[in-house]
Amino acid sequence: MIRADLHIHTTYSSDSAIQPKTLVEQLVVHSFIKVAAITDHDTVKGCSVTRQLASAYPDILIIPGVEISTPQGDIVLLGTEEMPPQPWTVESVIDFARDKDCVSIVAHPYREYGLGDLARNYKFDAIEVLNGCSSPSANKAAQNLAKLMELPGVAGSDAHQPSELCTIYTEIHASLDVDDILKAIKKGIVTVPPTRKSIHF
Repeated sequence: MIRADLHIHTTYSSDSAIQPKTLVEQLVVHSFIKVAAITDHDTVKGCSVTRQLASAYPDILIIPGVEISTPQGDIVLLGTEEMPPQPWTVESVIDFARDKDCVSIVAHPYREYGLGDLARNYKFDAIEVLNGCSSPSANKAAQNLAKLMELPGVAGSDAHQPSELCTIYTEIHASLDVDDILKAIKKGIVTVPPTRKSIHF
């Protein structure tokens, strides 16, 4: 089993102060979180840089991804270093994810820029049920949405500052391999610990 923070923004997101090097260093020293997904806003440019830095360490893994802004709400894609073609709609982003074997996730559904109840109209792979920047009530509503849609729930810190890294994570029953992790998420062999965990060094 691996533990992964599945929602992180680097300095390739205009609103984040996390350098790729800082993220890799945090993963190296963290006692149990060794996997992180780079999900910058509307760009994949930070993925290859971070993966290159992480390649020096065999026990850590960077999952490439992106957080796409659609008019209806934000969608996290995991497993891509490509951008979906524009214009971005919920349908086109989900279709892209399916074509590329990525994982499509409803990001923070009940917060600003979230899809909310509209998510029920689409075929996503998972729901973000624990987001580090969302209120407890918004996260609870997301958990209820996942149950209603019978979809796996995942968790991520949504970190924009170094202090937020790896404060929230998903337990995934998979090996240290991106494809294996993506398959496990789609199959729902994931667990979201019920409480927020602080960083352990």
